[in-house]
Amino acid sequence: MTNTTNTAVTSNDPAQITEASVDRAIQLIAKGAEGSTCATDLARNPWEFDGGPAGYGPGSSMGDMIPTHSPRQGVLPTQYKTVTAAQLHERIRAAKATLGDRVVILGHFYQRDEVVQHADFVGDSFQLATAAKNRPNAEAIVFCGVHFMAETADILSTPEQAVILPNLAAGCSMADMADESSVNECWEQLAQIYGPLEMPDDSGRVPVIPVTYMNSSAALKSFVGEHGGIVCTSSNARTVLEWAFERGQRVLFFPDQHLGRNTAKAMGVPPEQMPMWNPRATLGGNTTDDLLNARVILWHGFCSVHKRFTVDQIAQARAQHAGVQVIVHPECPMPVVDAADAAGSTDFIVKTIQAAPAGSTFAIGTEINLVQRLAAEHPEHTIFCLDPVICPCSTMYRIHPGYLAWVLEELVAGRVVNQISVAPDVAAHARIALERMLTAKPPTGATVGEAAHTPTPKIGA
Repeated sequence: MTNTTNTAVTSNDPAQITEASVDRAIQLIAKGAEGSTCATDLARNPWEFDGGPAGYGPGSSMGDMIPTHSPRQGVLPTQYKTVTAAQLHERIRAAKATLGDRVVILGHFYQRDEVVQHADFVGDSFQLATAAKNRPNAEAIVFCGVHFMAETADILSTPEQAVILPNLAAGCSMADMADESSVNECWEQLAQIYGPLEMPDDSGRVPVIPVTYMNSSAALKSFVGEHGGIVCTSSNARTVLEWAFERGQRVLFFPDQHLGRNTAKAMGVPPEQMPMWNPRATLGGNTTDDLLNARVILWHGFCSVHKRFTVDQIAQARAQHAGVQVIVHPECPMPVVDAADAAGSTDFIVKTIQAAPAGSTFAIGTEINLVQRLAAEHPEHTIFCLDPVICPCSTMYRIHPGYLAWVLEELVAGRVVNQISVAPDVAAHARIALERMLTAKPPTGATVGEAAHTPTPKIGA
């Protein structure tokens, strides 16, 4: 397997890629092989769901409500839907060779192996945001991830660069759980409780600092930038909360309740000082006293991938595998994080496995594509997903080699398709919040909110 120091990558050997492929496993299950998946529709091609009312598509977010304004992908040209997988991969490689340094392809850890093998950088959202910022000479950034990640890349890249999302339907149900209108309404209601939100107390701290998770729209990143706040990732959430508490008496944290709760709890904030804000209820469903006593106000949002993991799954893993180490993502519910041996970002999970002595056993609570890839790359360990049901991220799974081949060959022809552009006025404030995030570097060795690293280029990239 081809590996680098700071990130997991897949092999260029097609046989090894097939062995680790979640897509291959789903195809076999759909044909009656042993195993289970949350949706047999995952065996269908993603373009079969483009343009219709299919929501986020099959997978972990298929039950989530998609906003009416969410982007929809247009019709993929027939030639990309009818060729073989081998032909698609050859066309992608040929287009990359023609474009050379004019294009950089970023691939998130949760992408299917068939896409990740073509990425120049592989990492989590923090790492890929840094990679986008550090490649100012590339004319185009092709982001194999989801919409909010491509927006972030557009904000941090130069005005001359085009950021491309291969499938516009690759959104994020968690990011969609907090919209600009609802957050503005929340802010106005909090001002009724706390008074002027820009007015500091005797210690110089304002009543509340807004913090948005990276998994949010550019509009919400702009909101926190304009109101003295900051963006966080699962890698630096604790450092960001420390930054916020230095400047504010309390924090409004959105959209993921679980990352906010797990991080603040690890810092000593009791759960009773972390009320939930329901955007469909007055004062978020809280009393005035609830909000006056709050240290962290949590938005009613979640990741449907990480909500699938349970304490019972951890108990079963421990019963079946002596000495198993359970590592989960901090987007998991608090009881799951409490029952695990460690919690941390995808980069933390990767590095923990890379550093482990041979013969270790890991049960991992995060997206199945990364877990399967780590298992294939580390045959010296026993690695399996906590959830035995194969249920990938619905929106990451909308990226397919067919779309990647299409956007690259359009670039070869001198055309930019599926460009993600953030309005300059939105980008200005969002960039402030993102720059604060990039400077909030945590100490090395932490778990819930550990150090993040710039991804290392793959060998030969």
